[in-house]
Formats: sequence, C-alpha cells, structure tokens
Amino acid sequence: MQVSQHVYVMHIDDGAAFHPGGSNNYFVGDPCEGMALIDTGDQQREWTQSILRYYEELGRPKITAILLTHSHHDHIGGLDRIYDAMPAPVRCHPKLVQQLESMVGKGAVQALADQEEVQTGGGVSLRALFTPGHEVDHVSFHLADERILFTGDCILGASSTTVRDLATYMQSLELLTRYPHDTICPGHGPVVPPPRGAELVRWYMDHRHEREQQILSALAKGLATVEEITRDVYPADLPAGLRRGAEQNVATHLAKLVKEGRVAETPARYSVKP
Repeated sequence: MQVSQHVYVMHIDDGAAFHPGGSNNYFVGDPCEGMALIDTGDQQREWTQSILRYYEELGRPKITAILLTHSHHDHIGGLDRIYDAMPAPVRCHPKLVQQLESMVGKGAVQALADQEEVQTGGGVSLRALFTPGHEVDHVSFHLADERILFTGDCILGASSTTVRDLATYMQSLELLTRYPHDTICPGHGPVVPPPRGAELVRWYMDHRHEREQQILSALAKGLATVEEITRDVYPADLPAGLRRGAEQNVATHLAKLVKEGRVAETPARYSVKP
C-alpha cells in the first residue's frame, strides 16, 4: 500500500496478541532511483517472503540502506535473509552494531548518529532520531517533506506500547513533538493518518500521565504489588496476551516514581524457618 508519494508499507498480520493490528515494514524513496527499507521483520519465513514479494512488486528498486529501529527480534529477525537478497548498508543505533554484525558480517553495519540525515534516493531524506525508552537502542525517523514520523515501537497504531525506562521514554515522546508531522507510520498497527496522526504523540504522553495517577491512587488504597495494581488500573477483560505487557508497564511506572522519590519500595526479606 502506498502511504504517500515516497512511502510504501508492507503490512502483515503476524498473529501476535501483543501486536494488535499486525506489523509493518516500510520502503521509503523513489522506486526508480533508490529506496531505504525500515526494519526486516521476524525470522518467520512467511514474513521474510512477504517483504521480498513486495520488493518485487515495487520493481526491485535499488536499496540504498536497511534501517533498523531497534533490537527486538520482530524488527531484526529477518535481517540476514533480507540482506542476502538486497545487500545495502545496514544502519542502526550504535548500541546495536555488534549484534547485527554477527548476523551479516563486519563492514556491513554502520552506526547512525542522532539527527543524521539519511539519503534514501530520489532526493528523499530521513532524519534519524534517537528515541530510547521502549528499548535503549531505539531510533525513529522523520520524513520532513511529507510530515511523516516512522516510530518503530515508540508509538503504535492500535495500542499503547511496553516501556523499559519510562523517564527516558517520556523524554523521547517530548522530542517527537518537536518534529512537525501529520502521519504516524508505526512498527505495529495501522498507519495513523491526519488528523489523528498529528495528535497521537501528545495522546501517548497524556495517557502515561493518566496511568501514573491511577497507579498512585491504587497505592493509596493499600495495593502494593505489581499484580494487584495491574488488576486495579487495567480493565477486567484485558486479553490474557496483553496482561504481561500491562504488568511490565506498571513496573516501569513504579520504578520511575521510586527514582523520583515519590514512592517507597520495600525490598523482600528472607529468613530460614525455625
């Protein structure tokens, strides 16, 4: 599907409960002059074959770069086979270089710099934005000319996302608001067009602030474990496949509140039974 003049999305329903709305890989640039591929999907054969079939449909354009948003397996798992089919410089966060070299060899991987402009072909360029929080090596991309943000797992199209470090994540969301955009192209879920695309990052920020207040209210009730708080603040009918992610999000909120000195954590104590 063509999203804009220079953006094409290969969408796949990967069947993962924690990926509502399926998953996406993007070809960005001019099919006649050069394109970059954003992410290479999971190691599943069907996923890799879907990317390669879409590549054929585009006319086998010259691939100028393979851009990776972060290190999770559903974004880099297909890299070795994709690289064999369309060899191009593999670009990623500096923290991810060594892992990817083990997949495609030294010399094939180049570290991105924060704010670097990556030329994809046909006069199209993407700006790399370091957006840690979901993962320490997360990178988003901004296509300024078409007001599009490629957000990997920092922002999703049909749900909230899991977070490793919430304080850092909130800083990354604030960064994204500084780059004018109307459309969000996420790693998972549908592409989010205007006008909702322009509002989605701010919604994510408001959602996190609201969740934090809910967690503080749960603590005030005397609830003290991640499991208890999750049951209190999330819907009772939350799908089982999403509960682990919900608990992880609660844990990251609590870690942030402890770090800020707003919540006290009592470590578990152990002793030998008499």
